[in-house]
Amino acid sequence: MNLPPDKFYSARVTHRADIAPDLWMVRINPGGDFRFQPGQYATLGVEDPQKQKLVERAYSIVSAPHEPELEIFIELVPQGELTPLLYKLHPGAELAMRRVPKGRFTLDTKSGRKNHLLLCTVTGVAPFVSYIRSLGKDAREGKFAGEHHLYVINAASRSHEFGYREEFEEAAKAFPWLTYVASISRPWEDADWKGETGRVEDLVRKYADAWGLDGSNTSAYLCGHPQMIDNSKGILFRHGFPKDAVREEVYWIPAKEAQS
Repeated sequence: MNLPPDKFYSARVTHRADIAPDLWMVRINPGGDFRFQPGQYATLGVEDPQKQKLVERAYSIVSAPHEPELEIFIELVPQGELTPLLYKLHPGAELAMRRVPKGRFTLDTKSGRKNHLLLCTVTGVAPFVSYIRSLGKDAREGKFAGEHHLYVINAASRSHEFGYREEFEEAAKAFPWLTYVASISRPWEDADWKGETGRVEDLVRKYADAWGLDGSNTSAYLCGHPQMIDNSKGILFRHGFPKDAVREEVYWIPAKEAQS
């Protein structure tokens, strides 16, 4: 498919890691200069051979801006238009990528609120990984002194759906400005799990109170499943968070799973 070079890069998959049967991570060489901020997304496209058209979707970027390749965390939606096509791609495969990143789901460091409550489900963790990697680099280089504190609640149905739990746990040990909680909502299907249980919306008030987070000192960021976002927003608003302290990145999808 001939795409206008002023709008698209010809990107290439360089690495793939399967996290679960329907979850995988890819790294992509964008094929050109691609400058983004942590929390933004890339628009990827694959030609549908049957429909003979380019199918595109936006995906939150996992990697930090200083990394040479883009990292994307994807969940297969069997009836989706794009993820079944992406699922077939392995290292060496080409795909289209818009040249310009988009999105405003970036870390708010201007409001005066020094705490940041990050709430996510499954692939919704992606932009938060980018935040942590970027701040971690700045901290190691003496450019970030920990004046902002990030509190992450990362939920999934089962523990094998956590793509970045170990990375967060290691970062939380290394950096005092990061607190991380992983929780599963179906512990009866995960007998070895010893951690927190419950959905994000089951836990947000408990941990906000325990951490001393409220609308006067905290910005909240919600990313992932629409139902989680709606429920958690309601809880935060009732807890006194003003609308300008709550940001969201909704993964609109068919059925109940993540991005299509």
